[in-house]
Amino acid sequence: MSLIPYSLSRAVLFGMQPEAAHDFTMDMLAKGQNTPLACAWRQSRVSDPITLAGLQFPNRVGMAAGLDKNARAIDGLGAMGFGFVEVGTVTPLAQPGNPKPRMFRIPERDALINRLGFNNEGLAAFVTNVKKAQFRKQASPLLLGLNIGKNAATPIENATIDYLLCLDAVYPHADYITVNISSPNTKNLRALQSDEALDALLSALVQRREQLTRAHGQHKPVFLKIAPDLTEEQVSVIANSLKAHGMDGVIATNTTISRDAVQGLPHAQEAGGLSGRPVFEASNAVVRQLRAALGPQFPIIGVGGILSGADAVEKIKAGADVVQIYTGLIYRGPALVTEIAQALKAQASGR
Repeated sequence: MSLIPYSLSRAVLFGMQPEAAHDFTMDMLAKGQNTPLACAWRQSRVSDPITLAGLQFPNRVGMAAGLDKNARAIDGLGAMGFGFVEVGTVTPLAQPGNPKPRMFRIPERDALINRLGFNNEGLAAFVTNVKKAQFRKQASPLLLGLNIGKNAATPIENATIDYLLCLDAVYPHADYITVNISSPNTKNLRALQSDEALDALLSALVQRREQLTRAHGQHKPVFLKIAPDLTEEQVSVIANSLKAHGMDGVIATNTTISRDAVQGLPHAQEAGGLSGRPVFEASNAVVRQLRAALGPQFPIIGVGGILSGADAVEKIKAGADVVQIYTGLIYRGPALVTEIAQALKAQASGR
């Protein structure tokens, strides 16, 4: 990556349709990882270890789920200096996602809209790819999160079945598992954030996790990923459910369905989830509410609208323990990973 300034790479990529640029980038990362060429663009990882949910994170910046849905480029992403990489969302069966076009840039706001709809190759291919990754052979391996969801064709009342199938399959291979109930691009998925549905899902997941812990002899943390479009009352309900069911952590937040920050701009009214700078404050607000409700020790991963080291520091000040990026990587490039990691290390040491 360092061989070519990202400003030049971005000019080429932004000249392509967004999904074509995404697919091209992931192909290049997947094909180039663990080759001699990869050594030329590998970024040194900033060392800033933090223990969270029983895991030691090498530093406090991670790759959010959604970029590498099929776990094809874990090592390529890890070479950018992330302390942890989350891949998926994976569903039990392969599915094509929503009709194209389904990704749109809003460069005036450093934003993206996507309505991909959990397009992925299914559990079998996903697990095969995870097992091929070489990152665990490193002297200081990054952590791997595996993000699970439900198939679009699965009725919402049967969603738990899909999540349990995914949990069974990914459990042996994950450092932590994320339960995605907050994408706006799968019909009725966000209904699982309501109190009764959430309690039923979390109860089933925790019970199955206890069985898997005994079977594999190892406890794997399970995180819940939630939306930014929640009222204070809804956040409070979710916080109570997380504590009641002994969940290990929460990821706040996914993309937003609000368009207030992009009104009047090209593509602003496209359906889907809006990410990037416009979701920053909404995400921070949810993080603050969660921290107030959950107390100082409950693990929170903050994600949404981070495009600089200063943004990441604000996310930590809002109450997050570690952060993830996605859209910021697309607009700023791999140098953003190091910038954020250095800023958070400095912030943690009081400099």
